[in-house]
Amino acid sequence: MTPRQAAPESADRRLPRTGSWTTRRWLAAGMTGALVVLIGLSLLAVWYFSYATTISNQLNSRSNPALIAAVQLENSLINQETGVRGYAITGQADFLEPYSSGRRQQDTAVAQLRTLTAGDQAATADLDLVIELAERWRHDVAQPIVTAPAGRPVPLPAALTDTGKQEFDALRAAVTLQQEHLRQQQAAASGDLRQARVLRTWLFTAIGLAIIALAALVYLGLRRGINAPLESLSRQLRLVSAGDFTHPIATGGPADLRSVAAEVEAMRRRLVDELAVSHAAEQAKDAYAADLARSNSELEQFAYVASHDLQEPLRKVASFCQLLQRRYADQLDDRANQYIEFAVDGATRMQTLINDLLAFSRVGRLHDAYTPVDLEQIWQHTTAALSIAVNDAGADLRHDPLPVVDGDPTQLGMLLQNLLSNAVKFRAPDRVPVVSLTVEPDTDPGMWRFVFADNGIGIGSEYADRIFVIFQRLHNRDAYPGNGIGLALCKKIVEYHGGTITLDTTAETGTRFAFTLPRHQGAELPEPAVVPDAEAS
Repeated sequence: MTPRQAAPESADRRLPRTGSWTTRRWLAAGMTGALVVLIGLSLLAVWYFSYATTISNQLNSRSNPALIAAVQLENSLINQETGVRGYAITGQADFLEPYSSGRRQQDTAVAQLRTLTAGDQAATADLDLVIELAERWRHDVAQPIVTAPAGRPVPLPAALTDTGKQEFDALRAAVTLQQEHLRQQQAAASGDLRQARVLRTWLFTAIGLAIIALAALVYLGLRRGINAPLESLSRQLRLVSAGDFTHPIATGGPADLRSVAAEVEAMRRRLVDELAVSHAAEQAKDAYAADLARSNSELEQFAYVASHDLQEPLRKVASFCQLLQRRYADQLDDRANQYIEFAVDGATRMQTLINDLLAFSRVGRLHDAYTPVDLEQIWQHTTAALSIAVNDAGADLRHDPLPVVDGDPTQLGMLLQNLLSNAVKFRAPDRVPVVSLTVEPDTDPGMWRFVFADNGIGIGSEYADRIFVIFQRLHNRDAYPGNGIGLALCKKIVEYHGGTITLDTTAETGTRFAFTLPRHQGAELPEPAVVPDAEAS
């Protein structure tokens, strides 16, 4: 091993080992710890929000409304005192309106203060004192004046005037003391709220720092315990995949990663052994390829011989047998003429078999480049070439407008010619032959799907695979002539063009073949000139 190859291994062996814990166990432990910390932080945040809500409610729902109610109570007492004084001076009943409204305001303010200061003994005592002094002033001063007849000023003795002033001053002092106590409570609540805000700042700062620290610990743990071993394993695998199959695989980290590294190392060793075997097999394959190329060359030479040298003796045999029959016709009996006809027929059939075999072998060998092929023209040429057989059979030919495909025009012509000639040949004797060729886009966006159907004698589903094998016949030669190569040739032509051909065994009448051919780039189906007859199939 070279120093460059050894360096990554020595660095990888410095990775920490984490005992028998697997990645899942480490992740479970880490996630559990993180969840415990987050739950603790969440509980701390919930406690703070509860604490801050309590202080805020104390300030906004009790202290501030209580102070406002105390001020309203003071205003109601002042209004009462003002109304009483005005009535005493003028004797007019209108001046008693402030007194009456002040009484109502006093009752409302007292009810609010009772509710807001419930449980606060000092505030309750202040309120009781204010109410007591207000009732004393109202009994000693206000009631005598209010009950006096209206229409003239109410004369007041000097003693009552001094008493009223003293009692209302005492009442005012009690109200002032009550408001001072409430302001102190408000100030205390405001101070607690400010402290809560300071606590909030520190608390959430601590929570943020804890989350950052937790994220850093998770990152470092994953980096050191999982990511670093994975990167090490990945680096070593890249060395092996680049062709350095002698580089050993080793890594640290959790137990399952080490197990994976061990499995990969075992696979690498087996791969090294397999490569040695594969190298020997590659050499054997090269030798076999050379033999195959030589065999193909010999087959091509055989095809040449079959097309020229073999057919010439067959032609001579047939020609001389026929010449013998004509020249010595008066000397030959019926049996001799029959023997000569057998010989001529055998030679002719041998020539036909040789030609068919040559045509089958030429598919895909003599034409390598695809060109755009207009199947509409190919169809017209095919029907013209078979016009005599079509007219003799009285066949009704129907087809969709055919598209342009990529392929070999000669072979595609052979495909249509074989299908059409079979449809005419294997027609049903009790009905007029109807042949149709339809086309539609295939599920593969690069292909067209064609359906060639007739209403002839049909093919049993048990022969669906056999009919595409070369020289396979389903009928004797006397009933239907031919060598059984037509459909095999069709299959080879379609597969050479990258398509498939199958027998539709669901056809109830006649025979239906479905095959696919490659689309020409940008070609679409032409607009139909006539609607195809659906009953043709």
